[in-house]
Amino acid sequence: MRRNPRCPSCKIEVSRDNPFLPFCSERCRLLDLGRWLDGDYHVAGEKVEQKQESENQEPDGDDERRE
Repeated sequence: MRRNPRCPSCKIEVSRDNPFLPFCSERCRLLDLGRWLDGDYHVAGEKVEQKQESENQEPDGDDERRE
C-alpha cells in the first residue's frame, strides 16, 4: 500500500487527489512561493554575475540598427 505524500510546508498527509499537491492547501503553496521569492531557498551551483539591463539596450531615440 502506498502512503500519501506529506506537505513540504506543514508535514501533514496530502491525498493524491488534492488540487494543491504536493501542498495541502493554497496557503502552504503560497508560503512556499514566498520563501523562494524572499531568497530563503536557492538552487546550488556556481554564481553567475548578471549584467545590467542598460548594457543590452540601444541608446534612446535610435531604435534602428546601423550597419
